[in-house]
Amino acid sequence: MRGLTLSAAAGEVVALVGPSGCGKTTALGIVAGLDRAFDGVVEVGPRQNGGPARLGYVFQEPRLLPWRTVRQNLALVLPRAQRRGPAVDLMLDALELSQFADRFPTQLSLGMARRVALARAFVVEPDLLLMDEPFVSLDEPTALRLRGLLSQLLDRRPATVLLVTHNLREALALADRLLLLAPSPGRVVAEVPVTVPRAVRDDHAVEALRRELLARPEPAFRLLA
Repeated sequence: MRGLTLSAAAGEVVALVGPSGCGKTTALGIVAGLDRAFDGVVEVGPRQNGGPARLGYVFQEPRLLPWRTVRQNLALVLPRAQRRGPAVDLMLDALELSQFADRFPTQLSLGMARRVALARAFVVEPDLLLMDEPFVSLDEPTALRLRGLLSQLLDRRPATVLLVTHNLREALALADRLLLLAPSPGRVVAEVPVTVPRAVRDDHAVEALRRELLARPEPAFRLLA
């Protein structure tokens, strides 16, 4: 990766789209502070009410603690004083997980585990949410359901989101702006604003946007095929 520059406004959903090996996950690791072997600067603005920004992260794998219940996995990411408060129950309800609160991760389907991982990232009320292929390996109906739940969460509690995906339909369904990355070295080769309101991006609208992008003549858009 070389010369990568990107920015996101407060409340904006930015999708990093590109083939494997172009540095999408590496970029998220740098922003999160997990990868410090780079030359450059990362700046994350403060919260609107002051103090450092809160970070949420949804990894490619759910990464739930198998010896903790669903409820406990969510509570553990909160400050100790808040673990017995209403935040966990409210988030479980928002993601339709209340009936699974006392189950262990090994008792969940992959789709359900990914839903728990999404709840864990949101329960801290993140200002910046990093999502690394959050719906990968799910069947399309399950992925569609989770994308809908994510949209509802963002409507209720906006956050700035950096979404890594190789799924163009997913990016077009969720993002306000797409950054297309090319490999060797990883770099941004095109920027695509998505002006259709997310609330009306049904399957037909997303497919129309996808076809429009694939039909563009610029070399950068051949990476999407």
